[in-house]
Amino acid sequence: MAVKFYAYSLTHSSAILSDALESIVNIAASAFALGSILFAAKPPDESHPYGHGKIEYFSAGFEGALIIFAAIGVFKTGLSHIFHPEELPHLQSGLFILSAAGLVNLFLGAMLIRVGKRTSSLALIADGKHVLTDVYTTGGVLLGLFLVHQTGWYWLDGTIACVVGLNILVSGGKLVRQSFAGLMDASDPNLLREIAAVLEKNRKDIWIDIHQLRAWRSGNLVHIDFHLILPRYFTLEEAHGEGKEVERIMKDRFGGDASVLIHMDPCIDPDCPICRRHLCDSRHEDLEKRIAWTWETLTMQGGAGERLWKEKEQGMNTGQLKE
Repeated sequence: MAVKFYAYSLTHSSAILSDALESIVNIAASAFALGSILFAAKPPDESHPYGHGKIEYFSAGFEGALIIFAAIGVFKTGLSHIFHPEELPHLQSGLFILSAAGLVNLFLGAMLIRVGKRTSSLALIADGKHVLTDVYTTGGVLLGLFLVHQTGWYWLDGTIACVVGLNILVSGGKLVRQSFAGLMDASDPNLLREIAAVLEKNRKDIWIDIHQLRAWRSGNLVHIDFHLILPRYFTLEEAHGEGKEVERIMKDRFGGDASVLIHMDPCIDPDCPICRRHLCDSRHEDLEKRIAWTWETLTMQGGAGERLWKEKEQGMNTGQLKE
């Protein structure tokens, strides 16, 4: 940040000033992100039985808002220099200083995102994206100043600043939207897709079907719940054992602290056409259709057998009406 302000003092470039102002936002946001990560790492307690992970969504929203404010500042300064262009002194020195600062931020941002993805930390990922936004700003500023240096068109300084400001605005908007989605427990298709793939891979014939799958993240913790259809003749002990096995599979994939809630449903006659368990005294119909477990099918409200039975019934009613 200090390096960029030094470059601004040399060149008086509006684009460099905007870049430096965004760096101030980066530092403030990073400090807030660090505090949120430390708070999110606290274990669940009586007041917060699901942990403290949602603080990271507040952090991401805060950073997004700061990015948006930085974008407004970029637009304001850029427009001023478009309509009132000024000569930029010591431009070559400013380009060199800004290039060095951009390379440092590029390395830092990539590292933060990599660590954030490995630890499932939204705050670190948001912070890394914020730093990379700073890199994009620096790149745009460098391009603009290089063109100014080559052409002498000083109004380009403000124009490039406004273009970069638009990119900053989009990035901030995405973070704010992601923050609201997390706070509102919006569905995460990528997480649901991963859960469905794990269940399909470890599927057993006695796990007749799964429906009403829901999942959300709270910091680095994953919360999963769904309905599992088992043979109706299973004892409570047998059903509990199958539920514990599914829970173990989920914890092996998403960590031992993952919260897994399974509601056991006994099978009904409409489940027979999708049931893969051939040796069953309660079977009323042969296996008719093998249903692949995908996140689209597992998140539906009713079981696949019940849906298939309703489709047949509707088809029969339609046929009777035609007759």
